Amino acid sequence: MAKRSLSAIRQARKNIRRRLRNRARRNAMKKAIKLVRAAKTKEEAFKAFTAAQSIIDRCARHRVIHPNTASRLKSRLIQQISYLS
Repeated sequence: MAKRSLSAIRQARKNIRRRLRNRARRNAMKKAIKLVRAAKTKEEAFKAFTAAQSIIDRCARHRVIHPNTASRLKSRLIQQISYLS
């Protein structure tokens, strides 16, 4: 095995921590989106959407997803809510 520099070892440790943190954020975002889509009424959907919107914006701020992707997700969720009765 090739010998790695100290800075490369430290960077690898940081990458592992960041990957785990990003995975947790992405999973939380997916769960929040699923809650909005599973809602039966508009009121229930709006309540779930406010929580999902916060999580989506946080993911975009931390660059887990691109800001335009966050905007597109929120737009599509609102559109789906508008179809509910």
